[in-house]
Amino acid sequence: MAGAVEKRLADNGITLPTPASPIANYVGFVRTGNLLVVSGQLCFDPEGKLIAKGKLGASVSVEDGQKAARTCGINVLAQVKAALGDLDKVIRVVRLGGFINASANFLDTPKVMNGASDLMVTAFGDKGRHARTTVGVAVLPLDAAVEVEGIFEVS
Repeated sequence: MAGAVEKRLADNGITLPTPASPIANYVGFVRTGNLLVVSGQLCFDPEGKLIAKGKLGASVSVEDGQKAARTCGINVLAQVKAALGDLDKVIRVVRLGGFINASANFLDTPKVMNGASDLMVTAFGDKGRHARTTVGVAVLPLDAAVEVEGIFEVS
């Protein structure tokens, strides 16, 4: 049975997918003590297709970037669920890191990353408010538009 966080997600039309398998020599998450660190997640839809490819400020709009960041956030939460079995075990979203595939003159990376940040607040309420870093990068794996990683305090 789904807990309160998953019910909140479902009420917002969000179903967690099966987490993506790593595409290189790493794992999807690591738990150490009461911290859960989730590896960077790309903007894969449930069928494994990237929902946004290319650069923000060129072929990808801010709105599509926000959707991609939200999708990355959903994939982060899928990894959290795989690690814990229950999203209600999250005490706090500590930090999100966002990597935005951006043209050199693109300045709206924070607006793009709000797609993932807003999702965490939707899912966890005030416990979803977090520290954050957002970085524009020259390229991401598979030409994904966005990648998001996270750190969570868990019980």
